Amino acid sequence: MIDYKKYIGFYCVWVLLFVLPVISFAQILSENPSDSSGGVHFFKKIPYKELAIPVGLISYGIIAKGNPFLKGIDEDIRDGVASGNSRKIKLDDFTRFAGTAGVFVLDAVGVPAKHNLKQRIFTTAVSNIIMTSTVKIMKSTIPVWRPDSSANNSFPSGHAAAAFVGAELLWQEYRQESIWYGIAGYAVAAGTGYLRMYNDKHWFSDIAMGAGVGILSTKIAYWLLPLVDSRLQNSKKSYVVLPTYNGRQFCLNASLQF
Repeated sequence: MIDYKKYIGFYCVWVLLFVLPVISFAQILSENPSDSSGGVHFFKKIPYKELAIPVGLISYGIIAKGNPFLKGIDEDIRDGVASGNSRKIKLDDFTRFAGTAGVFVLDAVGVPAKHNLKQRIFTTAVSNIIMTSTVKIMKSTIPVWRPDSSANNSFPSGHAAAAFVGAELLWQEYRQESIWYGIAGYAVAAGTGYLRMYNDKHWFSDIAMGAGVGILSTKIAYWLLPLVDSRLQNSKKSYVVLPTYNGRQFCLNASLQF
């Protein structure tokens, strides 16, 4: 018998993880008299229609963990994708960062981004903070065994979440130049999710949940941007952002000078 109370609890945790950061930023702004009107109208300006896809993916991922039919789909997809694969492809450890890197690289090589560097650093940082926090909390509180039984932290896929953050960043920043930048980002993100299943590390529902978390985290970051945009533009701080590679993963190191 399906324990629906547990999955209702999952929904509540998910709502808190995403809503609290938005409420906090809006509250901070409303306490500033000069910006109070922005805080009042903030929630009215959110394009709620954009929630359809990420909320749909998140809902599917959560429901699939308690629904026998959807669990069967997970098993069928695993049998078709990962069965008999003796050689693993580790490319997914790199492609999850491709979209995020592209947000900065494309502008550096002459493709103009929609937002300036400070704004892109903000949206990239906030989206990744929300995504990483959500994934970490869910992995530690919702035990789901990986298909290869290597660990019980399969849900959701962190690789997919990171990849879809990058895809949505590309879509937000470069669709005005060409929609193909965003499409390419989403293709790479989908490929990352496929490789996680091919390598027998995740179920399809893990990928769906990760994709939803990644997309929604990025949308929230862009919704929050107007609240701090004037502060970003007026800031006199100097900063340097450098990409690094430690032999296992790519990182961005930031240095701020006050």
